[in-house]
Amino acid sequence: MTPLEELLRERIRRYGPIPFADFMRECLYHPVHGYYSTAESRRFTDYYTSVDVHPVFGRLLARKFAEMWEQLGRPKEFLLVEAGAGVGRLATHILDFCAAKLPELYRALRYVAVEQSFSRREQADARLGRHAKDGHLRVSQEIPARIPTGCVFSNELMDALAAHRVVMEKGVLREIFVGRDSGKFVDVVAPVSTCAINEYFGTQGVTLNESQHAEAGLEACDWIAEVGRRIESGFVLTIDYGHRAAELFDERHMRGTLLAYREHRVSEDFYASPGERDLTAHVNFTALETWGKRSGLETAEFTSQTAFLLALGQGNEFADLYDAGQSESEQVRARLQLKTLIYPEGMGERFQVLVQRKGVIAEQI
Repeated sequence: MTPLEELLRERIRRYGPIPFADFMRECLYHPVHGYYSTAESRRFTDYYTSVDVHPVFGRLLARKFAEMWEQLGRPKEFLLVEAGAGVGRLATHILDFCAAKLPELYRALRYVAVEQSFSRREQADARLGRHAKDGHLRVSQEIPARIPTGCVFSNELMDALAAHRVVMEKGVLREIFVGRDSGKFVDVVAPVSTCAINEYFGTQGVTLNESQHAEAGLEACDWIAEVGRRIESGFVLTIDYGHRAAELFDERHMRGTLLAYREHRVSEDFYASPGERDLTAHVNFTALETWGKRSGLETAEFTSQTAFLLALGQGNEFADLYDAGQSESEQVRARLQLKTLIYPEGMGERFQVLVQRKGVIAEQI
């Protein structure tokens, strides 16, 4: 039994079954025992992200941020906020590249690496010290309350925000809670815990099939709406795996999309070893667009990671892929790593990119 399992078991014993969203949030973000509160190095035994493949991912993102800065009229200060920054690996790739290749943008750049985990913030501080010393970066637990001009971006954050589980039973939407039976966590089906769940599906015009399971990402909706309120002029860029609602809730997803990751193995054993495995659900990009509109965000671009990275790299024939003095074999290896990022059988078509904007006049686009 993990330490978190003991805490969750006692909570359920005292108060009864809890929404799965509460269970998922504790498993991932409990300040002591949550998956994302543990050593970051352990993540590599479970999964890896685009950031881990090659620095060119961050370098091409830097090219995109340079385009945004130009579209906003080259402001003297450009606030670049990374949500879910971890230990600062992606921030390092972006800032190092800007300092070396995009000096005008770098002078304007004020990078905020946002991370909830205290230990990972400490690691990010140590990793990014040079940029912090020059006044181009700070590490924070919270997204800035006000973003006059800039961009808030995330890579594989939305899929890790807590989601409610639901099932359609006899034409009525019911929620799946987490209870205990014979010493084990079990599904408990009951009326929905909040009317926001019904609103979530109704607003998007979604009606589940009989016996279909699905996730309601209320936390992601709240997050995008709040970010939109804080931005005065700028962009939100989201990279993650998922679909728009019409595909996410079709008959191919009768079991929903929630998955558990451990040691590069995927399962639906959500309740095993709480706090010691990653839990994720596919991102509903329609929901991000819909709730973003409520705070003034409009969709500027929605495309695959393949198309997104190709558009950014083809201008200079992916020269950003190579480092000075690389041997031919090192360059070949770099090209193979790029293929992982852009080829459909790798990450290219699995990941989607959503760009939303606010306060950007048409002439600037």
